[in-house]
Amino acid sequence: MGPVDEKVEVAIESGDEEMEILFSGAASSPTRRKAVNFDLESETLPLSSSNHSHINTSSNHLANSWIVKRMERSPFRTFYIVLIRAKINVLLPFGPLAILLHYFTGKHVWVFFFSLVGIIPLAERLGYATEQLAFYTGPTAGGLLNATFGNATEMIISIYALKSGMVRVVQQSLLGSILSNMLLVLGFSFFTGGIVHCKKVQVFNKAAAVVNSGLLLMAVMGIMFPAVLHFTRTEIHFGKSEMALSRFSSCIMLVAYGSYLFFQLKSQHNLYSPIDEVVNNDEEGADDEEAPEITQWESICWLAVLTLWISVLSGYLVDAIQGASESLNMPMAFISVILLPIVGNAAEHASAIMFAMKDKLDISLGVAIGSSTQISMFVIPFCVVLGWIMGQPMDLNFQLFETATLFITVLVVAFMLQEGTSNYFKGLMLILCYLIVAASFFVHVDRSSGLSDAGHETLFPEK
Repeated sequence: MGPVDEKVEVAIESGDEEMEILFSGAASSPTRRKAVNFDLESETLPLSSSNHSHINTSSNHLANSWIVKRMERSPFRTFYIVLIRAKINVLLPFGPLAILLHYFTGKHVWVFFFSLVGIIPLAERLGYATEQLAFYTGPTAGGLLNATFGNATEMIISIYALKSGMVRVVQQSLLGSILSNMLLVLGFSFFTGGIVHCKKVQVFNKAAAVVNSGLLLMAVMGIMFPAVLHFTRTEIHFGKSEMALSRFSSCIMLVAYGSYLFFQLKSQHNLYSPIDEVVNNDEEGADDEEAPEITQWESICWLAVLTLWISVLSGYLVDAIQGASESLNMPMAFISVILLPIVGNAAEHASAIMFAMKDKLDISLGVAIGSSTQISMFVIPFCVVLGWIMGQPMDLNFQLFETATLFITVLVVAFMLQEGTSNYFKGLMLILCYLIVAASFFVHVDRSSGLSDAGHETLFPEK
């Protein structure tokens, strides 16, 4: 053979036991390959005759490791990881059972309950697939992906309800998603993070939290003015002005949210980098242990499959809501604001708590507060525009009680975030606030729809 035309550099990081083999050809374009986790503990080795055998052994080890990885990432292993390994997947059969009960029994209570339980593991697995995809997109885009696909369940349920003309269910379920994310999910994140890291003060990016708080207040303004206009009876054309204002405000809110995405992801990306990236740049090896378990395209495929299955179950869930409310003698407002969002937010709840326990509060806030911002500034205006296209009277008038609840909640959370720190007591206060909200909606009778609380009026008769 002729002289060797390639340079082989073997770089071993001490402590991490990682080896990087770089091949750069003289006559061809350079290529780079990396192999991780070799059981070697030596310094950088020069290329000499005494080390040829060692390099050949390492190259064979490299090839074998890639073969093993390709075998491990077979479709069967991916199926096992996504649908079998997690313990919560024992609830997956409830989905098909709900469909069978719908066609063979027609009992709305059981269809509603089984659909509700069947969506829980799907929402959690959707969050898992999003988390795996976030490994390939970076932390900022990863938080956006978590918020987007975490809200896919609520958005699908809202579209089905809107198609069925259940405007109040859409409004209340989206309102409940905002409340549960801001109070319950964020509260549990602060609480569990504070308990696990009780000897330190957890910090997060204050600038990003302030911007999200401003967007939430803007959403409150857009939702409040149609309600105030309606209840003060100061419309120029009663009923029409309220709808026109809602549609105009929705378009403005969509523009504002698009500008926010550009501002966060492109224009001022460095300003909203997580705190731990700025402070611990020299400690990056601490998080290198985490690695994606499925590939990027597998993550995308599973996102599509899980979203489709959730949409199917959402149709049966929406059809059974009214019957379940009458059978359980439970107000529709409580079901829409409390029960549906808790199920839909299962993915955010689990992922936000997990990141808080790992002292990654920026990601937790990106999931909880980012999800609330996305629902208020994108999903709700989108549903108004979609109802406009579908001919449904969807507007931003969420009624006085719901609007006041949202306004107070945004104020409470904004005060909690203004210091840029968290502890378990802040989380406990947010959780207790959510319990007050839940109790309020349990005794609240929605007078805006004659069908909304048919079963509830026997529980709270008028005097």
